[in-house]
Amino acid sequence: MTLELCPTPGDGTAAIRVGFTASRKIGNAVARNRARRRLKEAARQVLPLFGLPGNDYVLVARRETLTRSFGDLLGDLESSLLAAHERLGRFRTESIRR
Repeated sequence: MTLELCPTPGDGTAAIRVGFTASRKIGNAVARNRARRRLKEAARQVLPLFGLPGNDYVLVARRETLTRSFGDLLGDLESSLLAAHERLGRFRTESIRR
C-alpha cells in the first residue's frame, strides 16, 4: 500500500480523516472492492492508535494488498504512519507501543 498524508485544511478541527483508493491496475471491480475493504479494516484498527488528529490520510491499494497477510498489512500501515510522522516532525508518543 501507499500512504499519503497532509494536514487537514480549513478550520483546524482535531479529526482524523481517511480516504481509500484502488485503481484498475488492481484488477476487476471485485478485486478493487476487496482491496479497499482490507484497507478500511486495517485503518479502523491502526489509525486510532497511530494516527494524529488534524491530518488527512489516503491509503492507496496495490496489487499485493490482495494477497498480503492481514497481520503484515497492519504492520505495514503502522510503520508507514510512524515513518510519515517522523519525516514531518509530528509525533504522538503516548500511543506508540514500543
